[in-house]
Amino acid sequence: MKPAWDQLGDEYADSSSVLIGDSDCTDSGKSLCDKFDVKGFPTIKYWVDGEVQDYSGGRDYDALNEFVSTTLGKLCDVITLDDCNDKEKGYVEKMKGKGADEREKQLVRLTGMKGNDMKSELKKWLNKRISLLTAMKEKKNEL
Repeated sequence: MKPAWDQLGDEYADSSSVLIGDSDCTDSGKSLCDKFDVKGFPTIKYWVDGEVQDYSGGRDYDALNEFVSTTLGKLCDVITLDDCNDKEKGYVEKMKGKGADEREKQLVRLTGMKGNDMKSELKKWLNKRISLLTAMKEKKNEL
């Protein structure tokens, strides 16, 4: 799990809303682990609105990244484009120009690609496009 965790940390190193960290509970991090009732290793904790939660999902990179991107990261708002980077804005604008049927076809196509081998950056962009298209589908009456 350590390589997946390190990869996740690299992925979110520049994030303003997500911090990926670790603590050695047998050494200098023992007091932190005691504070948060860490009993087994590895244990993953996360915070939402100041409330600590126990993570119980998958331990591979794809599962961890999916969880972080959908649960913890600030999401691009497909209506206002708040919290969207330039690449996301461009994609949303492009897809707004297409009909709901075309967006659904793209969502099906991209979802079908999730199991394919690809570089980390491509996988990240694939998941982001799926997330954006899903949000557009849910908010189609507001587009």
